[in-house]
Amino acid sequence: MSTATDTNSADNSSVVSATAATTGGALAARTRGLRKTFRGTVAVDQLNLDVPEGSVLGMLGPNGSGKTTTIRMLLGLVTPTAGEVELLGQRLPGGAARALPQVGALVEGPGFHPFLSGEDNLRRCAAAEPLLATRSIGAAVADALDQVGLTDARHRRFRGYSLGMKQRLGLAAALLVPRRLVVLDEPTNGLDPGGTREIRRVIGELHAAGTTVVVSSHLLSEVQATCTHVAVLHKGNVVAQGELAPLLEAGNPTLLVHTLEAEEAVNALRANKIAARSVTDGLLVDLTGTSAPVVVETLVRAGVAVHEVRRQRADLEELFARLTESEPLSEPVAGLATPATEERIR
Repeated sequence: MSTATDTNSADNSSVVSATAATTGGALAARTRGLRKTFRGTVAVDQLNLDVPEGSVLGMLGPNGSGKTTTIRMLLGLVTPTAGEVELLGQRLPGGAARALPQVGALVEGPGFHPFLSGEDNLRRCAAAEPLLATRSIGAAVADALDQVGLTDARHRRFRGYSLGMKQRLGLAAALLVPRRLVVLDEPTNGLDPGGTREIRRVIGELHAAGTTVVVSSHLLSEVQATCTHVAVLHKGNVVAQGELAPLLEAGNPTLLVHTLEAEEAVNALRANKIAARSVTDGLLVDLTGTSAPVVVETLVRAGVAVHEVRRQRADLEELFARLTESEPLSEPVAGLATPATEERIR
């Protein structure tokens, strides 16, 4: 493995009812009852996580939720206090020697020799790769630098790199050989918009090649743009996980109806015990207990001209707040994710 490290109640009812679907197929990583304590402080508690093979899983959670500790236990960098970890079909710690060479990781932040160039730092990493023949080191280093856009800066000393360039070099170290699993902890930290797009591109290429990717991030838009699955951690527990597409439809489902007769539409729906409210260009209809066809039929029968109907996805920030600003739920639940901004979850 190549690692670069530095050393409510009613509001939740509709979410709780949408239990996360069990993931079918093989798993690249799996934890059961995972627990980690540090001098009496519980960092991770009874955590059950599934990472489907071939997925791009976004791991979300506020500071202190246990994301980095979980990642470190997945990679064998930290020994769990209790529980089980399986990585690429191997139980850790016993199967670490078989699994870890097929894993690339960037955890917390890249740590390299400051007075060596980016290229020389990568050569040192490549020399320790069990799956990389000595004669192939030069080509592997050149390919990795090119993949992350650092070819022109390969001869510069690491201490002269910007924060974003350091992040890219850490990612390059994780990509020196083809991996079955790549784990990235805040990979876009310090990157400008162009660098962020490059990281998205790299993740997309890894996914297209069949590599499983785990991305820990605070940026909701990055999860939306890059991930196929999501897991939300809170106080050391997974409170929501599953496929992103179904999660986008979970939460409080609403229908956005574009009409010039919003007042008449709201009155017609409420007369049929369907909750609705006016918005700027129409109305939002609560689909709890009803369906889109019933809403449209009700409006048409009432003589309301309907110009457009679209399923309105809930907001990830709203769901995230609902899951993490209250007490942890007893069972993991499905959430939904449609970030529209670059706001960070604090």
